[in-house]
Amino acid sequence: MDLTVVAYVAYLLISVALTVWVARTLSRNGRLFLSDVLRGDEKLADAVNHLLVVGFYLVNLGFVALYLKAADAVENARGLFEALSVKVGVVLLVLGVMHLGNVYVLNKMRRRGLLEREQTPPVAPQGWTGTAVAGS
Repeated sequence: MDLTVVAYVAYLLISVALTVWVARTLSRNGRLFLSDVLRGDEKLADAVNHLLVVGFYLVNLGFVALYLKAADAVENARGLFEALSVKVGVVLLVLGVMHLGNVYVLNKMRRRGLLEREQTPPVAPQGWTGTAVAGS
């Protein structure tokens, strides 16, 4: 059996499984964060969460597919493990960078929302005060 094909199959199985696991974990645990960023709008948070998951799948699975081809043929078990470690390691790094990028952008949005909330007066204005006359 051609070990290069075995490496391809193992790489695809591992990479797709990791991508699905990370996407589900981020979706499940990111929902509360998105709800806070979007000021409690649960429907909008769910919609944004779903769109982020779809984009995450498209980018990561596209990268996995493009990165499939091996430069050299796999000759033995050692080469199989070396090829898999490099390929899966790169996929993990891409998943991590994608995750950090998402968290960075969402955190910026959250901070902006917190600043806007802090700038609103605690009590609504109740009227105008008269102008002071000099010398009175």
